Amino acid sequence: MALQIFGFRALWSPYFFIFLVLVLVGYFLITIKYREKFLNSEPLKLGQAINFSIAILLLYIIKGSPIDLMGHLMFYAHMIQMAILCLVIPKFFITGIPPWIWRSLQKNSAFKNIFNFLTKPVVALILFNGIFSIYHIPLVFDIVKTSFLLHAAYTSLLFVMAIIFWWPIDNKLDEYQSLSGLKKVGYIFAASALLLPACGLIIFANAPLYSSFSDPDAWAKSLELCVPASTLSGLTLSGPEMFSSISLLNDQQLGGIIMKMIQEIVYGVTLAQIFFSWYRKEQEETEIEKQHSLNPQTIE
Repeated sequence: MALQIFGFRALWSPYFFIFLVLVLVGYFLITIKYREKFLNSEPLKLGQAINFSIAILLLYIIKGSPIDLMGHLMFYAHMIQMAILCLVIPKFFITGIPPWIWRSLQKNSAFKNIFNFLTKPVVALILFNGIFSIYHIPLVFDIVKTSFLLHAAYTSLLFVMAIIFWWPIDNKLDEYQSLSGLKKVGYIFAASALLLPACGLIIFANAPLYSSFSDPDAWAKSLELCVPASTLSGLTLSGPEMFSSISLLNDQQLGGIIMKMIQEIVYGVTLAQIFFSWYRKEQEETEIEKQHSLNPQTIE
């Protein structure tokens, strides 16, 4: 059955689109037009603008386009959403916001104290992976997935925790470089291990775990999060099998596999970036030492 039966609003989330456009406009106003009103501000770099724009675009694609509706119809689409929301978008978000804005936020002592505590590597590691894993406990998942307020709150919390999780790796502030190259590698491997139980539960389960995908009533309730009630009332729906040719169990297993694959790809790319960054730093230090040995008068 075609997704068009749910209507334009459910497919393209026009209000969410307008909200994200306003966020993007606000970003460019602050970083370009009104930048001089902020102390110690710096010109916006092209890379920063591109990264933040990519973050906003990806956020709309997974939470505002038909993929969001599909995330309520098929479990594998939901896991694609989770993977992009937690593992990809935060990296662009962190690097897209100029360092001077992050430093401006630190001027608030309450924010600074909370932020400094949450971004401690061990705390960030445990919080993000713990909150992600708790979300995918069947009882918690079904409760959150069928409540608009709980779903919005938990998804927002998960996204914030994902930013906190990636902060020790991706932030560009010299004063927040709490991890060396080798420690960053250990951080990534630890994150991969901590997420494994949640993915294993989903992949190796021998029956569907989530009522919001297997029970028609709970599934219909979850659809109310993205489909207007007036539209749903005019549809006759029996369950998610109307929109997918694969069984509920295979759909669930596919979702776990996709999540793990995206995680390994993102973590692999991150490890490569850490390695090349370390290599460039070593090369620069070697070059400085070589120049100094040739000319002892050189001031480093």
